[in-house]
Amino acid sequence: MQRIVIFGATSGIAEATAREFAKEGTSFVLVGRDVEALGDIGADLKVRGAGSVEILPSELSDVDALPKLCADVGVKLGGIDVAIIAHGVLPDQEACEASADTLLDVLKINTLSPAVLMTELAQLMLSQGSGTIVVLSSVAGDRGRPSNYVYGASKALLSVLGEGMALKLKGRGVNLLVVKPGFVDTKMTADFRKGALWASAAQVGASIVTAVKAGKSGVIYTPRWWQLIMLVIKLAPEFVVRRL
Repeated sequence: MQRIVIFGATSGIAEATAREFAKEGTSFVLVGRDVEALGDIGADLKVRGAGSVEILPSELSDVDALPKLCADVGVKLGGIDVAIIAHGVLPDQEACEASADTLLDVLKINTLSPAVLMTELAQLMLSQGSGTIVVLSSVAGDRGRPSNYVYGASKALLSVLGEGMALKLKGRGVNLLVVKPGFVDTKMTADFRKGALWASAAQVGASIVTAVKAGKSGVIYTPRWWQLIMLVIKLAPEFVVRRL
């Protein structure tokens, strides 16, 4: 039976991933702010086969509290097999441009909080000799674009941090997986016009579970063809990127 903690468990991708793992009798700790939503997700996971589900309300933007939070989760589960870091916001670009405080708030929840969790969880898993850390980044972090460079920058740090940590941890029993989804149909993107490039949260969740079970570390794109799309965008001349 696996022991899994999910930070930001109310995100669409996190919930879809948890549903896949629940089929195997997994024990969960679900972390987030919305207690009612966490309770609903927990009840659903139990119906789907989860061995146990515990709710842990927490304000994940409080970076000073995160080391203790990780330690508490480790005690509750008796060790952590998989940790999924899924919290974040899709900010209003113009609001971030207009206010340094708004910009810092976005960076705190999207970047600093996951970075602290990655560091703390890596040490915890090294001490137990095994484990997998999954951090949700985004293809938006592959190149700065005028329309969303704040969000992209917040994810770019996670991608580079995670890629380096994965290499450092390799061969030491701990895998770190940086997941870069493309466009995903979730509550966060409910107001966006959908098209052929969009994937469902269930598709992304299934790819995460497959990668974890395969023992992968480093960076994965999901769906996989986004790797080719982003290669083209990274190589595109500036006058093209200015229009994106």
